[in-house]
Amino acid sequence: MRRPAEILLVDDNPADVGLVCDALARTPYGSHLNTVSDGEEAMAYLRRASPFSEAVRPSFVMLDLNLPRRDGRGVLAELKSDAGLRTIPVVVFTTSGSLRDISRSYELGANCYLTKPGNLNDFVAAVQALEAFWVRYAALPD
Repeated sequence: MRRPAEILLVDDNPADVGLVCDALARTPYGSHLNTVSDGEEAMAYLRRASPFSEAVRPSFVMLDLNLPRRDGRGVLAELKSDAGLRTIPVVVFTTSGSLRDISRSYELGANCYLTKPGNLNDFVAAVQALEAFWVRYAALPD
């Protein structure tokens, strides 16, 4: 049996963070959610820099594009250019449905792109489906 997944959610919207947390709490997978609210914190977390020296390497990252300090595109580009981090799957989970953002995210190495649904039930279903795919079905690197 797999150990519970460690998910890093990078999102500056407290309401969306709360919804993701609630959605994951209702699944059987027991994933552990870690959150940061901007791109600088995301890279510090991933590199285990202060104040995240005890951070656990995430099984996958859920990344918003529109973030303060460093946007999600910058985080994605830096993460995927780092040999020690590039194998971590990144799911872009954002409000933007722009074809430009979608194409650019995949060019930068995103493993998945999902536009946040505007309806609560669909939002919860999307988060739970993401977790099920990455935790139950996908083979992930150690």
